Amino acid sequence: MTISFEIMILILIPTVILGILIGFFARKKIMESRIESIERLANKIIEEARKEAQNIKKEATLQAKDSLYQMKTEFEKEVRDRRYELQTLERRLIQKEENIEKRTSIVEQREAESVKREKILNQKEKAIQEQESTYLRLIQEQRAQLERISGISSAEAKTLLMNSMEEEAKTEAALLIKNIENRAREMADKKSKEIIALAINRYAGDYVAEKTVSVVTLPNDEMKGRIIGREGRNIRAIEAATGVDLIIDDTPEAVIVSGFNPIRREVARLTLERLITDGRIHPARIEEIVEKVSREMETWIKEAGEQAAFDVGIHGIHPELIKLIGKLKFRTSYAQNVLQHSLEVAFLCGIMAAELGINVKQAKRAGLLHDIGKAVDHEIEGPHASIGADLARKYGESDEVVHAIAAHHEDIAPESILAVLLQAGDTLSGARPGARREMFEAYVKRLEDLEKIANSFPGVNKSYAIQAGRELRVIVESNRITDSDSVLLCRDIARKIEKDLVYPGQVKVTVIRETRAIEYAK
Repeated sequence: MTISFEIMILILIPTVILGILIGFFARKKIMESRIESIERLANKIIEEARKEAQNIKKEATLQAKDSLYQMKTEFEKEVRDRRYELQTLERRLIQKEENIEKRTSIVEQREAESVKREKILNQKEKAIQEQESTYLRLIQEQRAQLERISGISSAEAKTLLMNSMEEEAKTEAALLIKNIENRAREMADKKSKEIIALAINRYAGDYVAEKTVSVVTLPNDEMKGRIIGREGRNIRAIEAATGVDLIIDDTPEAVIVSGFNPIRREVARLTLERLITDGRIHPARIEEIVEKVSREMETWIKEAGEQAAFDVGIHGIHPELIKLIGKLKFRTSYAQNVLQHSLEVAFLCGIMAAELGINVKQAKRAGLLHDIGKAVDHEIEGPHASIGADLARKYGESDEVVHAIAAHHEDIAPESILAVLLQAGDTLSGARPGARREMFEAYVKRLEDLEKIANSFPGVNKSYAIQAGRELRVIVESNRITDSDSVLLCRDIARKIEKDLVYPGQVKVTVIRETRAIEYAK
């Protein structure tokens, strides 16, 4: 077995080698044939590429020739267009040159004409100058002749003419002033009357009738003795504790409380009423009641001030000003309650401010605070308007409100609409019927002073104070006062009244001039 296997191996090895050689030569043959086919294919591709390149070259040549032809055609067309445009421009230039030549000839003609006219004008100017000199000489001769005839020089005549023109100008100025004032007064009166009437219609205040003393009603006359006390100790204790005077006279069942300070007088009145109700009247009890009433009075004063501010509808007032407003409830002016007066002024100012389109809240605030100085004017020296302005400034009120308070009696000149509005509201509240009472002697004295001021002017014949001193009618002498002079006289009388007199509201001055012709039939 072993020998046969080796023999088989020896036989197979040459066979395998022979097969490998045969396969190698066969593969080589195949590769050579493939290489030949590839070379043939490459040669074919090269030949086709060469043909294609020649075709492309031919096409490019044709396209280049075509583009060159098109460019040549376009260039020739552009050259033709440019040549046409140049020809058109040349024709226009030729036309313009012709027009310029025509205009030049026209200008030359006009220059020649203007030279001729200038010569003519120079000749006329010389003639006018000669005539002017002749006229001046004639005017001088005529003036000299007029001076010889009239007997006055030209300077004197000029002075007379100026004086005449001055008198005429004065007359015309007076008439103009009169017309302007009449128109302005008519418009202002109409508008102001509408606003004031509206304010009065929309606010209806009560009639005021307050007394300057307080009366305490007694249950019987025996109570007078108990109030006086043994050897007058009770009445002295009451007067010492309250600072007022008690008047016990023959008036049945009444005791009169008199005092400069209205708050003290009210404290004394309430104290007396409580003592009478309680029945125990002795110095210790009197002091106790006075102290209790004084504390309650402070509370009432504060509540009255707060209620007034609430009624008017304003807020943010300093607490000290609230107390001062409450004190005005116990203060009177010409028998008019000052707190009620302040409320009326506040409402009136608010109504008029609304009509004028200004700040209503600020107007009401100024109206409520305008008489705040009267709450302390018995403690501080000076006019109540200045005192009130200082207090308002001290407690943080605005400059507009402070100025209106200071100017509401014209202690200073009003510089704002609010100040003038406050003056009008104060006058309306104080001058309405029933608001205040004036002593008869003072009333008569004021009427006499009005007539005396009018009679002090030259040319016044008679004067009459009417309408309770609200109007002054002045009758002048017609031979001494002209219509123009009456306008100036009316203004001078009004200014003197404003300067010399103190009065509520305003005074209307009317100057009357008339000419009468009288003849008797016999």
